[in-house]
Amino acid sequence: MTEEMKACIDRVLEAIRDTDSGLTIAQMNFVERVRYSPQANLLTVFTRAMRRTHGCCTLLALTQQSRLLGQLEQEFKKEFPESWVRMENV
Repeated sequence: MTEEMKACIDRVLEAIRDTDSGLTIAQMNFVERVRYSPQANLLTVFTRAMRRTHGCCTLLALTQQSRLLGQLEQEFKKEFPESWVRMENV
């Protein structure tokens, strides 16, 4: 992965903020790692699975996670339009 790609990834992680906490994706450690496969032109974004919660908190956390994943995927596709982007929750 080139330094330019790393800088683009950092920009994406700093651009998206959680509406509730105001923290960026980078500050939340939401993305565990990003891997690029030049042969497949594939950028795989590994995100952290939601931590266990109870009752109604689970629904709220899933909704928040879904929103963040959607924004993250959209931003990566915008930043890397020539690459395939795959999201993996670990």
